[in-house]
Parts: sequence; C-alpha cells; structure tokens
Amino acid sequence: MQKKYALVSVSDKTGLEPLARRLARLGYVFLSTGGTAKALKSIEGLEVIEVSDYTGFPEMLDGRLKTLHPLVHGGLLARRDSPKHTEEIAERGIKDIDLVCVNLYPLETEIAKPGATADDVLEQTDIGGPAMLRSAAKGKRLVVCDPADYPRVIAAIEERKVDEAFLNELRVKVFMHTARYDLASARYHSGGRIDGFIGEKPTH
Repeated sequence: MQKKYALVSVSDKTGLEPLARRLARLGYVFLSTGGTAKALKSIEGLEVIEVSDYTGFPEMLDGRLKTLHPLVHGGLLARRDSPKHTEEIAERGIKDIDLVCVNLYPLETEIAKPGATADDVLEQTDIGGPAMLRSAAKGKRLVVCDPADYPRVIAAIEERKVDEAFLNELRVKVFMHTARYDLASARYHSGGRIDGFIGEKPTH
C-alpha cells in the first residue's frame, strides 16, 4: 500500500484515537508535533514522524515555532495539477501531504477566564494552526478542523467519495473557523470596539 501523509496537530483530542487507527489502516503515516505526537505514539501500530525530525529544525521559542517551515507548507500548497510544482517539491524532498487535521488553541476559553491578561490571550493565540489550515485549504487538500467531521471524512476516504464538492465543503468550514478565531482576537484586543474599523478604507 502506498504511503500517504496526514499532518495532525490538535488541541482538542476528542475522537483522535479512532480517527488515527482508521487512517493507519488506510495507509497513512502521521506528521505531528508536541502533545499530539505523544498521543499518536501511544497508539499501537501507527507510524509517527515528529515534524522537527522531518524538517531538521527543532521546536523553539517555547513551542511558538514548530510547523512554519517550507517542508510543511510546500507539501500543502503545491498544486497537484502542476508538473512544475510536483517537480519542485520532489527536488527538495518535500512530502506531498494528503490530509490535514488541525484544531486551534482554545483562545475563547482563555479570553473568558477571570483575570486573563492581554499577554495570556496572546500566548493562546494560535499561529501555526491557522497557517496550516489555510495552506491546506488553498492547496485543495483534505482538511478537517472539527472533530465532529472525523467519521464523515473517514467514510469519504473509504468509499472513495473525496470529490471537489466534499473538499470545498470542508474548505469553507476552515475559512469560517479561522475567520471566527481572528474576529474573537480582534474583539478582545480592541476592547470590543471593532465595528468602527472593520471594512474601513485607510485614510492615508
């Protein structure tokens, strides 16, 4: 069975084990980081590659810098209908990533905590997660950000029903998810005063 690559990095680990087991049976190898990699490695029979081992670049800055690397995003953004892109990633040893499963740091939970400071909220503001989701969506990869969709995604793979309509449905969900995330951040850091500048044209 030909190896396929799944990039998995989740804050909410609901449903992770059954998803991972079924993906493994379908021939997927896992690229992962931090606590998600640890959780995946605890499941017997999975092939798990730490992103830092893949990129050759260690996690640093207290985990702030992990997945923002060309070996990751090249494998998400390369157009599969472009021989040039296919050749470029092959020349640089970039794995073509088939599936991305990412959900984000719990920003709104942090915002809701009594006494949370702006620094606390910034620390729980995900950077790599939204970047991976958006790259995967742009690259027309199978991308899932909601654990509730795991069974549907597995069924679509097993039944070979991963068509453009299904990919687009998940893509829309990703862009809505990241937009809500950014909006929550903007509302917090503006003290709720965002209506006055959202959509305004610059005055200079």
